[in-house]
Amino acid sequence: MDSTALSHLHFVFIPLMAPGHLLPMVDMAKLLAQRQVKVSIVTTPLNSIQFQASIDKEIQSGSPIQILNVQFPCAEAGLPEGCESVDALPSMDLLNNFNTALDLLQQPLQELLEKQRPFPSCIIADQNIICVSEVANQLHVPIIVFDGTSCFFLLCKYNLHKDKVYEAVSAEEKFLIPGIPHRIELKRSQLPGMFNPGTDHELNARREKVLEVAEKSYGIVVNSFEELEAEYVKKYKRFLGNKVWCVGPVSLSNRDDIDKSLRSRRDLSNEKEHIKWLDSWSPRSVIYVCFGSLNRATPEQLIELGIGLEATKRPFIWVLRGAYGREKIEKWLVEDGFEERVKGRGLLIKGWVPQLLILSHRAIGVFVTHCGWNSTLEGICAGVPLVTFPLFAEQFLNEQLVGEVLKIGVSVGAESVVHLGEEHESRVQVTRENIKDSIENVMGDGQEKEERRERARKYADMARKAIEQGGSSHRNMSLLIDHIVHVKGLHQS
Repeated sequence: MDSTALSHLHFVFIPLMAPGHLLPMVDMAKLLAQRQVKVSIVTTPLNSIQFQASIDKEIQSGSPIQILNVQFPCAEAGLPEGCESVDALPSMDLLNNFNTALDLLQQPLQELLEKQRPFPSCIIADQNIICVSEVANQLHVPIIVFDGTSCFFLLCKYNLHKDKVYEAVSAEEKFLIPGIPHRIELKRSQLPGMFNPGTDHELNARREKVLEVAEKSYGIVVNSFEELEAEYVKKYKRFLGNKVWCVGPVSLSNRDDIDKSLRSRRDLSNEKEHIKWLDSWSPRSVIYVCFGSLNRATPEQLIELGIGLEATKRPFIWVLRGAYGREKIEKWLVEDGFEERVKGRGLLIKGWVPQLLILSHRAIGVFVTHCGWNSTLEGICAGVPLVTFPLFAEQFLNEQLVGEVLKIGVSVGAESVVHLGEEHESRVQVTRENIKDSIENVMGDGQEKEERRERARKYADMARKAIEQGGSSHRNMSLLIDHIVHVKGLHQS
């Protein structure tokens, strides 16, 4: 690539203010800046704090990357001060207020980007920040959306939206996902909210708008790699006219323990103790359980999970980040005596953890996950087999990819989506026996278990090679840069 053309390039990343959306876009921005392309990450002051140390390290190594802050309009949207992230909301009842705040960012974003030099060449934005589409139109800059899922899901979503086969079945009736390379069955009650809406009409209308904006975008960047889902990448590219760039797994931009630790600088004061605890266990012996920052499992369901973990008699790390019904589950932990009974064998972490660092530890033998795409992909990168416990969004489809396509995971048997804001209507879907049996089906000895572990290790090796020089994702990042150079006419400069 001509150095003059590169000097005129400026990619602007605008991530959604939620950990599962923000962190992969920061990782992606770091990978792009390592190509000596100027990169700006636009977020709010409180959100920038958590990854500032990681970006400072990149700047010290010579990467042309910066953070641009924009004030989040909490008061104007009826939010308490400091609620600058979805996971900071005191209640999901405020989610629509949060979305209103996102819409109010249009003018501040446009004014901020107009001042940037070089002028933005391309905006890469989370599809959920709808107003960025209008900002890009006003500035005459191509917008590429970040969806935060896989090509497997994107192809399923495209075909479901086109064929609407789910409309002909009842909530609990299984049907085949049309037009995909594998035979995948799902119940309507397991579909994402866009096909299986809850009762929040305002949220449902916003989902429709997100779909509409994404369809009008210039293209899409995907946090995945071609070797993981080659047939799905190929078919989805055909539908989008090849404007699909798989550049992941972007979490592998964090190459050493320092990078993994700095990735999200929250309260990690006990990090060394956690790693020391893991060091005390033999290889592949520890169960790791984490349901993400927007965990919607009810306290009753989490209690079944805890008792199931206890019944395995194996060492485990259980991350309890709060989310729905936090006070109730914390009360149970003490009053039931659970913490005391599992002391020494069970490590309970109430808050944020350096997940990449934990998953890459030799002691981890299985990852019990909600199947959010980031966690799924991080488990794959670590070469760890999965026990899948989907809760909402696209997670039931991710479970199908893990279990039926990649064959590196075992399902606990969750039955239906838990809608945001409707957790109180949810019932216990997965029993303690389900939990124990699923974990035992992954850990221990046996040919089937060893074959599953070997497949997991192979995908981890493929993932590492994909982002290395000459790998598929490394090549796709180059193609993305070249494409924007040509779109902006910089090759003629």
